[in-house]
Amino acid sequence: MEARTAFVRRVLGVAGLLLMAAAAVAQPAPADLLLVNAGVYTLAWDDPSPDGAPAANAPRAATGFRPDAEAVAVRGDRIVFVGSARGAQAYRGLKTRTMDLRGATVLPGLVDSHTHIVGLGERQSQVDLVGVASEEEAVERVAAFARRIPKGQWILGRGWDEGAWANRYPTKTLLSERVPAHPVRLSGLHGFAVWANRLALERAGITRASVAPEGGEIVTDPSGEPTGILLNRATAVLEKAVPEPTEEQYKGHVLAGLTRMARDGYVAIHEAGADRRLMRAFQSLDAEGRLPVRVYAMLSARDVDLCRQWLRRGPDRDNGRMLTTRSVKAFDDGALGSRGARLLEDYSDRVGHRGVGGTQYGFDQALVAGMMEAGFQAAIHAIGDAGNRETLDFIESVLAGRPESRLLRHRIEHAQVLHPEDVPRFARLGVIASMEPPHCVEDKAWAEARLGPVRVKGAYAWRTLRKAGARLAFNSDLTGSDHDIFYGLHSAITRRDRSGEPAGGWHPEQRMTPEEAVRGYTTWNAYVASWDKESGVLAPGRWADITVMDIDPLVVGATDPDRLLHGSILATIVAGKVAYVTDTLGKAGGK
Repeated sequence: MEARTAFVRRVLGVAGLLLMAAAAVAQPAPADLLLVNAGVYTLAWDDPSPDGAPAANAPRAATGFRPDAEAVAVRGDRIVFVGSARGAQAYRGLKTRTMDLRGATVLPGLVDSHTHIVGLGERQSQVDLVGVASEEEAVERVAAFARRIPKGQWILGRGWDEGAWANRYPTKTLLSERVPAHPVRLSGLHGFAVWANRLALERAGITRASVAPEGGEIVTDPSGEPTGILLNRATAVLEKAVPEPTEEQYKGHVLAGLTRMARDGYVAIHEAGADRRLMRAFQSLDAEGRLPVRVYAMLSARDVDLCRQWLRRGPDRDNGRMLTTRSVKAFDDGALGSRGARLLEDYSDRVGHRGVGGTQYGFDQALVAGMMEAGFQAAIHAIGDAGNRETLDFIESVLAGRPESRLLRHRIEHAQVLHPEDVPRFARLGVIASMEPPHCVEDKAWAEARLGPVRVKGAYAWRTLRKAGARLAFNSDLTGSDHDIFYGLHSAITRRDRSGEPAGGWHPEQRMTPEEAVRGYTTWNAYVASWDKESGVLAPGRWADITVMDIDPLVVGATDPDRLLHGSILATIVAGKVAYVTDTLGKAGGK
């Protein structure tokens, strides 16, 4: 009897242990962060077809898209659960921070794949000229700013539209009359023009005898006197005269810009052309653990010493850090607005002029080819149809000797004006078209004048590229355009400006669907950086990089796209940490 009792106890003991083990398996470790009561789009389904039709496995009902999950659980820097609200409860623990999102939309983290982050950070100490309609309005803003700072101190500003003003460039006259005691440098919206007053020209040593560098222009009046406008590569002549901020001030600008990006829903940026100083700032912030968003740095090919240093070192192979460096940024030509883009035929509004490109614009092909061969991704600025053809020719020549370099996912920045014969080459060469939806709606007022009615059909041609099998990436080129995601989505979906013009969209055949627009800033940008195994999709094991917004872009983008312009970011989560959260959501977001 005693033996039988002992045997039963042993059996029950083993069974108990098995039950406990089973319970342990069924009960996962608590999450650090739980997002509940949300409309989650994982983007884990297949890409839409080249004509924009959703994949068969896309989460759609008869009325359109619907979220495919309700909750997300995060532990450390990774997602551990995506699914139903009920399933998420298994991840709730005593120390879990639970955020009730009250029906808000959750997306894979937004990425801006072409930025100039210092400019965004500097804005708080500069004159904002974005949206100014006239020379008089711009000068008034500068004069008001001058009254607040000591005489003799440089005044910097940015944002007047060098494209829209190309036929009526301002001069130094009024600016010098109203602001005579401060040297003034005002950068154009896209960075391809600067406007200076008389004192700034004197500080820079710019006179009627000055010669512009190759690929640049110092605009002069009929008497040969500089007007105060410098274009394309000549802008550097004035830039050299502006006192540089200290290292700490500069790093502060970088941090301020990155922090603003987190505030605006972005989990990562691709910095388009980092020189030694910017790389030092990134590396310092990374070492201090202060990068609020991920940084994918493109080394500036214009900083030859920096590129040679990285050639000896080699590209970053690991995706796990907040700072990744394995790309190089070069310029093949200038901008369309300032007529610096290299065209195959004359500008329609300037006979005999085709812009400047290639080695004339400082494109060091030997250096960039060497970096490509060493494993660096090439990101090459090309605007005009000649510039794009020359860039495709260059990439093709490198791939001919190093076909494995295709795996690096080389990219053309802007890919703005394309000859029909060159469109299929993007897919054939595996080159990504990295483009800015806002540029389309901002340039439409003058782009046809530059290109003519036929050639303009190959400009900002997103749908044409997709139908030809090319991969796209979307971005803002900040500070060249507003990086606001809702503005970017609206531009991509409607091809209308903020005022709703033109009513049917500018060349509407090139519009993106809401899904394509969202993917352009998420999954497609993850692919560009070779982060597609870690990011771009909300799924267990992926990076916990998440954006929360108060509007559903897949639904609203299809039913009432103008409402996108009123959307707001509620929270940004980067590597599992809450980089930004609205006060209301933060207070109501649980423990």
